[in-house]
Formats: sequence, C-alpha cells, structure tokens
Amino acid sequence: MDAPAPASPPAIALHDVSKRYGRHWALARLTYSLPAGRSLLLTGHNGSGKTTLLRLVATALSPTAGRVEVLGRNTVSDTNAVRQEVALLSHASFLYEDLTAHQNLVVLARLLDLPSPKDVADQLLTRVGLTRRTESPVRQFSAGMRKRLAIARLVMKKPAMALLDEPFGELDPAGIQAMEGIIGELKASGVTVVLATHLIEQGLTLCEERLHLQEGRAVPA
Repeated sequence: MDAPAPASPPAIALHDVSKRYGRHWALARLTYSLPAGRSLLLTGHNGSGKTTLLRLVATALSPTAGRVEVLGRNTVSDTNAVRQEVALLSHASFLYEDLTAHQNLVVLARLLDLPSPKDVADQLLTRVGLTRRTESPVRQFSAGMRKRLAIARLVMKKPAMALLDEPFGELDPAGIQAMEGIIGELKASGVTVVLATHLIEQGLTLCEERLHLQEGRAVPA
C-alpha cells in the first residue's frame, strides 16, 4: 500500500507575528493560517494593518517578532525563494515613467526571459484594456490606467501567490469588471490570491476565506 502523499504546506502561516514602527504596533501577535488552494479577503479600516501584512508576506518588510511562512518557506531566511513565488500589487506601481505602456511590459518580459516579448506585451495590454494607449508614456497615465498596467505586469510574472492591495481603487466600472475577471483567471490557474479591499461585496465573491483586522489584531468581521 502506497504511503499517503504529504500534505501541502499552508499558503500563508503567521506565527505570533508583530510589526512595530517606532512606538506604534501595526500588527500585534497575529497568528493565522491560510490553507493551500484557498484565497483570502483582508478587511479592516485604514490603519488596521492590512498593507503591513501584505508587505510582510511579500518580504518587503521583516517582522519585529514572530515568523511568517509562505508556501512553507520562511520570509526572512528564504527571502529570495519567496520572492520567486509572490507578486505584490501595491499603491506604488513601480512603473518606468518615461517608457510607454508597451515598453514597460517588454522590459519585464525580457527580464523574465519570455519568448516573443512584444507579442506577450500586446496580449496583456489588450487584456487590461489599454490598447489605445500602448505607445503613450506612463507619466501621462491616470491612476486607473497605471493600476491596469501594474496588474498586467503582475500577470506576466505568473506568481504562485498574488497579493493585491486595494486593486479596485482608482478604477472606473469597466476597470473594476476587468480586474474581477483577471482575479478570477488567476484563481482558476491555481494562483493563491490575497485581496485587501474596502469593496467587501466584490471581495466576498472572489475569496473563500476572510481575515478582519482591527488595530493589528484579528477580530470577528
């Protein structure tokens, strides 16, 4: 009789995690586990710790105390391995301002060593609704257009986990619909999605799990 396959590690495991900025505790002794194959909705008022938690998972920050594990890897001791698996859509787009939308995606496609970088860029720009502005420099883009281009960059990376911080912000109704479709496609392809948003209704339709934060602690929603 064959031995049972080992259980997959949690997508995210937080072990008594705290994060302090000066005298302010953004997260306080947070323990939580997101099962593999599930997606998480992060809710809470501004300042509740949602962005801090996403940045800890993305390895952009290190915990003051406790341990964060992503897909079984420690975010401090295995930083590079975690970064290969995770992509973060944050308030800062990290786009090249003087390059066009198309050039931004081609640069990333070449860094990722993807075949036919220009074709990949064209396909993604169509997917996010930027076909009319492919040759416009990013510095001329609205906040909503930047958000569309940033999600195209995330999709191109093909992460195992997508961390989305207010992905619907600055988007018009068509943009929100497109973002919902992209999140659905990520999930269907097996990507773990962690979504922080004030649009609770949209988030609940997209995620199976929910973690509600208040002053850096998990509380009932």
